[in-house]
Amino acid sequence: MLKRTLITALLMSSLGGVAPHAAADIVVRVAPPPPRYEMMPAARRGYVWSPGHWEWRRQQHVWVGGSWLRDRPGYAYQAPMWTQRDGRWAMQQGRWARGERNGYGNGNNNGRDRDHDGVPNRRDRDRDGDGVPNNRDARPNNPNLR
Repeated sequence: MLKRTLITALLMSSLGGVAPHAAADIVVRVAPPPPRYEMMPAARRGYVWSPGHWEWRRQQHVWVGGSWLRDRPGYAYQAPMWTQRDGRWAMQQGRWARGERNGYGNGNNNGRDRDHDGVPNRRDRDRDGDGVPNNRDARPNNPNLR
């Protein structure tokens, strides 16, 4: 019994800044760097754009570039996202949500995903898809005016 407890304690301490969290896929103590600028490619029929994001690998944040995912009819894509809770950063992996309960994604999104990239406007770093991040865009909802 003591041996099992010791092994468990060593294993948990080897995880360093990673801690278990029920609502996220991974939780770390180190904040992710600011998102990198990525030009979103032109839309592709039958695909959804998954924007680039930071992932936690080998005890550090590593940038993963955006990519196209094959569209899943009846599902809406939710991009990977970091949130801060209690001094820790939780990352939820990208996932597909059934139907349109979340108000964005496939089909009629009622203006909640202006650039149709599968990321709801409230979470989107470039709501209008013009390549200018919202925090630097004078008109973040209009791709024709910057």
